[in-house]
Amino acid sequence: MRPISYSVPKHLIPLANKKLLHYNVEKVIEGGIEEVGLVVSPEMESAYREVLGEGRWGAMFSYIHQDDPRGLAHAVDCARDYVGDEDFLVYLGDNLLEQKLSPMIEEFTVNNASASIMLAEVDDPERFGVAVLEEDRIVNLVEKPDDPPSNLAIVGAYAFTSDVFDAIEVIEPSGRGELEITDAIQELIDRGQEVVPSRLKGWWLDVGRPRDALNANRVALKETTVGIDGDLAKTEVEREREVQIGKEVQVKDSKIVGPVSLLGETEVEGSIIGPNTSIGPGCKIKGSRIENSIVMGETLVKDTALQDSILGAKSGISLDGGSVEVFAGNQTYINSKT
Repeated sequence: MRPISYSVPKHLIPLANKKLLHYNVEKVIEGGIEEVGLVVSPEMESAYREVLGEGRWGAMFSYIHQDDPRGLAHAVDCARDYVGDEDFLVYLGDNLLEQKLSPMIEEFTVNNASASIMLAEVDDPERFGVAVLEEDRIVNLVEKPDDPPSNLAIVGAYAFTSDVFDAIEVIEPSGRGELEITDAIQELIDRGQEVVPSRLKGWWLDVGRPRDALNANRVALKETTVGIDGDLAKTEVEREREVQIGKEVQVKDSKIVGPVSLLGETEVEGSIIGPNTSIGPGCKIKGSRIENSIVMGETLVKDTALQDSILGAKSGISLDGGSVEVFAGNQTYINSKT
């Protein structure tokens, strides 16, 4: 996600003007979890705490430090004291799932398993941890293999007993120099402990790259609450049912082509916005065309055509006299084709 992730954790990137982290915490709580520990780097804790605080939606939040990112198994092990002897759920913060987590949790409980893993069929399994099944039991796991033994990717949702901590203690860093959660789960399998799969139903998005974020933004826009609260007297709006425009948004002599989300004291003048575009609060969009993009808050776009791009907060881009001027208050990703 660089260069965006230089200035904001990717989990705080807005999708349809709602942070990825919000979607994920809500998903966990929807699964019946009331105590949520977020494993974060110490320098980023304040950013997460500002967004979530100490608790909401009926759950309490704790912030667990991972001083050095040494792999997912290491991140899980950082939560050892927080978890204690309880069974627990691990959910990766850059996932988006359509289905609920409760079916996986129920399968884990019913089977009295040491672990349960959510799996999905994918076209590019070499990008993910991959599982091999025999008689609906997981017998082998491989992390990002060059020659995948199956197309069943690990989605990034797991249920564990505290036995996984003993497994993490004995594994060695992988060729990538990381403690892999797949190796820890394989250790459980090798010990004869039960590891059961949970098949994904519905879509799954792994928001790891800019194009993934743009795709997730498109999906989130289709799922978002729609409505028009702003003054649109001089605005042509197409496909109104897929347009979300906040009360404080000002739109003049412009066309809004849904699905689009515009929120919070943003000004749009002489522009075409959308489709598949979200624009955060406090932006100024003048004489521009923006399509299939994410524009974060307090950003200026003037006399410019943007497509398939992400603009970081407090940045901007302006075409002046045939030259492009970019204001990078925070970082910006602009598709090379634009």
